[in-house]
Amino acid sequence: SLFVLFASFTAPAQKRKGRAAKSQKPVVVSPIDTEALKALITEQRERPLLVNFWARWCDPCRDEFPDLVKIDAEYRPHAMDFVTISLDDFSDIKTSVPKFLGSMKASMPAYLLKVPDPEPAIDLVDKGWAGSLPATFLFNAKGEVVYKHFGRVDLNELRAAIDKLVKKTDE
Repeated sequence: SLFVLFASFTAPAQKRKGRAAKSQKPVVVSPIDTEALKALITEQRERPLLVNFWARWCDPCRDEFPDLVKIDAEYRPHAMDFVTISLDDFSDIKTSVPKFLGSMKASMPAYLLKVPDPEPAIDLVDKGWAGSLPATFLFNAKGEVVYKHFGRVDLNELRAAIDKLVKKTDE
């Protein structure tokens, strides 16, 4: 199950000792391949899922990250799941990618796409997506894309899409 997958990724971060470890928990970036990505976005879930594709070398990605951290803090505790997927070079999985996420105070689950060719993963997420970054997708509980944005996300537009989806769960 996906919960076991998430739990296995967060366990190493909990081995830190001392009181300071709570605020300085290291960011764990896990590899994800096309099959795991498919499972992540298509699995039936209780809550909507927000997925942001980004890379450290992408200026708009770095610029929007503080906004995404705010969205995560506002919605993930009670209404929505959120993951980021980096398209950086796989060799950066233990170095510059977690360092960047740590500097952003990011706490959402973070993955790095580990595939020889990203095209199948890109097509899996959205046939209309050419792979440009950043790219943000909001999936409903059925795994359907209900909002997508290419380029730096507009915070108000994203909040409106999430609010609409979260309120619809009452129906």
